[in-house]
Parts: sequence; C-alpha cells; structure tokens
Amino acid sequence: MVPFAGYEMPLHYPPGIVAEHLHTREKAGLFDISHMGQAILAGAGATRLLETLCPADLIELAPERNRYTQLLNEAGGVLDDLMVTRLPGRDERLFLVVNAATKAVDFALLQEKLPQLSLHVQKTRAMLALQGPRAVDALQALLPGVEELGFMEWQAFDYEGAGFYVTRSGYTGEDGFEISLPESKAEGFALRLLENPDVAPIGLGARDSLRLEAGLCLYGHDLDPGIDPVEAGLSFSIGKRRRIEGGFPGFERIRDALQNGPPRRRVGLLPQGKAPIREGAFLLDAGGAEVGSITSGGFSPSLSRPIAMGYVARGAATTGNALHADLRGRLVELSVVPLPFVPHRYVRH
Repeated sequence: MVPFAGYEMPLHYPPGIVAEHLHTREKAGLFDISHMGQAILAGAGATRLLETLCPADLIELAPERNRYTQLLNEAGGVLDDLMVTRLPGRDERLFLVVNAATKAVDFALLQEKLPQLSLHVQKTRAMLALQGPRAVDALQALLPGVEELGFMEWQAFDYEGAGFYVTRSGYTGEDGFEISLPESKAEGFALRLLENPDVAPIGLGARDSLRLEAGLCLYGHDLDPGIDPVEAGLSFSIGKRRRIEGGFPGFERIRDALQNGPPRRRVGLLPQGKAPIREGAFLLDAGGAEVGSITSGGFSPSLSRPIAMGYVARGAATTGNALHADLRGRLVELSVVPLPFVPHRYVRH
C-alpha cells in the first residue's frame, strides 16, 4: 500500500506488477479507482457553458456518449483532463470524471466559472475499472447488456436495486469498462467479479505500466498547466467546430499550434539496453544540445524492455531520430518512435 493523491492505494498484490500487467493484457484486471472525482453538472445550457472551459465539441455530444477533454487555463495549458458523459433525459446533465489529485480544484473552478449551473459532487459513489479482453464476458454475467456497448458509450444498469453507470472505456488501451456504483455496493460487486477465474485485482504499478504502453498521458507528469493539448498529441480531442469558432481558453495559442505545428511534441522513446530512463531525465541531440526531457518512463512487461515518453523540440521529434539521456553519468541512446507502444484494442460497434 502506498499514498496516492491523499488515499492509501495498492501498489500491487502478491503476484506482483509484471504478473498483474500481463494478466490484464491476456484476461481481465480489476482496478479500484474510487479515488477519482465524480460529479454531475446540470442546468440549461450546460454543454454550451462547459465548452467555455474545454476544447471538445460537447454541444454535439449525443446522450449516453462520453468524450475525453481537458480543462484549460487562459494560456491554453491543461489544468486537468477528464471524461464528460451526456446523461439521457430532457434536462441537460453532464456526468464528469476527473483526476483524484485535482478534483477539489476542478470542482471549485467549475463552481466559480459556471455559477448558473448546479454541480452535484458524487461523494457516496465508488468506481471500478474492469479491463482486458475477457472483461466483457466477466461483466455481462452480472450486468447483462453491457456487451452491446461500444467504445465511449454509457448506460445505466440496475443491480440489486442500485443504479450503476457503465462506460466502455478505460486507461489501459484494452477493451474494458469503468463502473460508477454506490459505495455501499462496491466491495460486494468487486468480490463477485473476482469469483471469475479470469479476473484478478490489479494495483497502481500495473495501471501505470499499462497506460504507458498504451501511450496515455498521466496528469502531473505528461500533462500540466504549461502543456497545451496539441503538443501533448491530443489534437483528436479538439472538435472541428471548436478549431474554427474557438470560445475556449488559450484558443489563439492552440489554433496557431494546429495550423503551424507546436514548438515541441510528445513522443515515444525506446532506450537502448535494459535500464529504464525515468521522468526528469534530459534529452540531448547528437551535438549534445538539450532538446527535451522524459515525462514518463519504465519497464514494459509486454515488450520486455524499457520504454518512455517525453517532450522534444519539433526538429528532434522525427520518427527514428536518435537522442541521448544521462543515466547516472552515462549517456544512453534512445530512438524516437510512434505512440502507442502496444496497439489499442477498443471495441467499436
């Protein structure tokens, strides 16, 4: 158990990080992600108003669909990344899932900037993630119908008289689900899932190695208030209409980056040798000039080798380019490679 964002979280269970990681890739891993922030933003014009803080196209978001986006500061930097689901019904209601370390700041920002809307923080709901190729079989045994969901689709389910919110999404690159449920049901439901021999509990260590292989950003490492979505490789999350109309913080910077390219880019990196290159290591070009730094690095159980992500100057971001990092006084060569390291396996109907 380790401290994480004000919580005590399991780093790993007895099998260890590598075994848990491979189990998730091959079968199904169960993660307790109840530390994440959950809230419902409601009121007339909620989608239009939230667009004043985020670059996603939320007005066109259909009910029971969710979308990835970011809260931006005035310079276009990322204050947090989050998932937004449009709930069904006549009233405009948006279900938000934000990062644990920033949830208090996020919710305060929403209340300050959007006072005409109501923000209902879901303090009595837990959240589980079930990820991996056998996740759908394990979950549909308890919640029939989840197999009909496609990637980034949401549905409410009744389980023992309680309302469960299920989205087909996750943070591993695998097919899987995130399940919001009353905290009173969380332990019992988790234990029911774990009765399935294909399902194993997974800790923070494998959660990090899985998302790194999938090329997914971790807030506070690969994203922060100084980084905009374009240089982070998140242009896909900026709606086409929003690229023209703007109306969100930092639009001028982001429009310029979209049109002309950002001055730096997030890239994948493959270090030579067996030693991982960790966050904070500076990256040097062939002439010894500093061109960037590592933001996430570790060992890839799927590839049996070290991998890393980082930001490098645009001129050094070409696939195949050789860079160097200082590892305890020794220069190690790294190659720039495309992301993700392991292909995503999302299910789209």
